[in-house]
Amino acid sequence: MPDRPKGPLRRGWTTGACATAAASAAYHALLGGQFPDPVVISLPKGQRPAFALAREELGRDFASAAVVKDAGDDPDVTHGALVMATLRRARRGDGVIFKAGPGVGTVTLPGLPVPPGEPAINPGPRAMMRAAMVEIAAAHGDSGDVEIEISVPGGEAMAEKTWNPRLGICGGLSILGTTGIVVPYSCSAWIQSIHSGIDVARASDLTHVAGCTGSTSERAVQAHYGLPDTAMLDMGDFAGGLLKYLRRRPLPRLTLGGGFAKLSKLGAGHLDLHSGRSQVDMDWLADRLIEAGGGQALAAQARAANTASQVLAMARVEGISLGDLMARYARIEALDVLGASNAVAVDVLIIDREGEIVGRADD
Repeated sequence: MPDRPKGPLRRGWTTGACATAAASAAYHALLGGQFPDPVVISLPKGQRPAFALAREELGRDFASAAVVKDAGDDPDVTHGALVMATLRRARRGDGVIFKAGPGVGTVTLPGLPVPPGEPAINPGPRAMMRAAMVEIAAAHGDSGDVEIEISVPGGEAMAEKTWNPRLGICGGLSILGTTGIVVPYSCSAWIQSIHSGIDVARASDLTHVAGCTGSTSERAVQAHYGLPDTAMLDMGDFAGGLLKYLRRRPLPRLTLGGGFAKLSKLGAGHLDLHSGRSQVDMDWLADRLIEAGGGQALAAQARAANTASQVLAMARVEGISLGDLMARYARIEALDVLGASNAVAVDVLIIDREGEIVGRADD
């Protein structure tokens, strides 16, 4: 994730809020012949934002409207995407029916908030759209039975930059959001993806999953154990987010993989491994070097080193297994977060920049 810019950050709107705005405008036009522009919607916490329409079309038996997603200052892959809703009347008594149009995915694996075969439109956005349809139907004296097709042009390509393919969401993006508001750099979407990955793994009866800090460690861990894509949890810097969720929803086995610097921070007790929120403690690392068998002179060099990788290189030259010791410390911290009563078996692999295993710890 890019570094957070300085100064106040502008909030934005979720794809769920944008879909609700587009669907509301289309339903108004379907019933009354005119598109409200801007269109005002109600969010779950009572806010009533207005959205300008980017596209509108009224046909004989359908109405379509679209808004451009504004994610504020959040580095969201869907920022600037066109979120479209096409509405048609449904049979009386059918209520609100959701369909995935081009660029919106379909769920294919169990464990997600909506079942396999359903459009990847999460419960929060579905609830917002249903509430909007009820309000508009009441104003026009309509039954509220309507089919809503959500589409995002180019969404399939955007989804390749998300965790959707790994979660079994095929064909495009998910329509997300519980509050309707995007809080910049809150990382909530990333952490939610970790949770969803765990839920999918549990529902798929997987017994071994892995959380890694980056692509190099992920490739190494996946190849080492022969794990399927669905077993690979996109932990990134959020070790705490992964471990705390596994504490509530355990799986039999977890492998943690990452570079020496990141996992040394975990070993020292940091659960957020981002460089802006935790730093490698060189004094602590030098003490661990002594613990692993290094002398005071080598420890002094470690304290003056610029990076953790330099310290690891010093230890390797001297034949000191600092990588293994650091993996053990990371494992101890992971087990502590999981809790004494948790049955998750944990092992840790430390991976260098070339993808080689330079430290490991297990039972």
